Amino acid sequence: MISIKTKLGALVVGAVLLTSCLALVAIRTSTEFRYITIFAMIATLLITQFVAQSLTAPLDEMTTVAGTISRGDFSRRVRGADRRDELGDLASTINRMADDLEAVDRHRKELVANVSHELRTPIAALRAVLENVVDGVSEADPETMRSALKQTERLGRLVETLLDLSRLDNGVVALKASRFEVWPYLSGVLREANLAASQRGLFSTSGLHNRTDVHLHLDVSPPELVAHADAERLHQVMANLIDNAVKHSPPHGRVTVRARRGPYPDSLELVVEDEGPGIPESERHKVFERFNRGTMPRRQGPGSDGGTGLGLAIARWAVDLHGGGIGVAESSRGCRIRVTLPGSLPPRD
Repeated sequence: MISIKTKLGALVVGAVLLTSCLALVAIRTSTEFRYITIFAMIATLLITQFVAQSLTAPLDEMTTVAGTISRGDFSRRVRGADRRDELGDLASTINRMADDLEAVDRHRKELVANVSHELRTPIAALRAVLENVVDGVSEADPETMRSALKQTERLGRLVETLLDLSRLDNGVVALKASRFEVWPYLSGVLREANLAASQRGLFSTSGLHNRTDVHLHLDVSPPELVAHADAERLHQVMANLIDNAVKHSPPHGRVTVRARRGPYPDSLELVVEDEGPGIPESERHKVFERFNRGTMPRRQGPGSDGGTGLGLAIARWAVDLHGGGIGVAESSRGCRIRVTLPGSLPPRD
């Protein structure tokens, strides 16, 4: 990498050498010094102009691109990012900034679109139910109230998701870790998911699906397995993973939740796998990104919906808070998500 200081130093040295050489030529050839001086000045100015142009042209382009970015146009990029000097580094930084701002703007628009879409359906359904009751078309019987409750709980889930997203950005969530037995804990998570599905109209705060044809299976070994984690946040992770697996399962499919002891005391390894079409390898690196729904539709079963694309992002956030890891594991069939928890919380600043 050749820095700008080096180039400017070379310019000064070159000008001095050129002037010295011309002075020697004048002495040996008896040429008048005024001609040599004029020629040296012209040559030095031309070289300086060439070097200055090569330095200021990228700065002018960067100023133009920065101006378009400030006006909300993130499509332009600075050329010359491959330069091996400070200007090249600056161009790369501006381009990365433009990429990040473009991604943030795209996510913002997607959030508005997704939330608007998610809000429209339950609000319209709730309004229709209430209008029918007010107009006397239907009575406020338990079935009608269950339908209204279903829509209000769907709105509540969306608000909770947005609050989690806000906590994720602000980093204000504190973990409350404790030791607990894994078998009864996961049994409760699966029982809640089954209950939400069997009631169809009455959804829990974590179960988003209403499918009753998918069988949930729990495999904990050893049965007395104990873990150390924030039970509430881990419940959030498992509920999202189970819900995602159920929605993408084929008719009468099977979702298996496995728990094994990790390499450290109270550490835990969890696996949630389904029998659906799986996730293409090209998509695996971004399945935990916000608002990502994939380019290939995985929803095969009845009762699946698009969601906000935040469930897996929040799951990764909760696992990261524990200092653990989450990712898509290799599987010969379906999708397999593996979660690892270290068994003790990482130190927090």
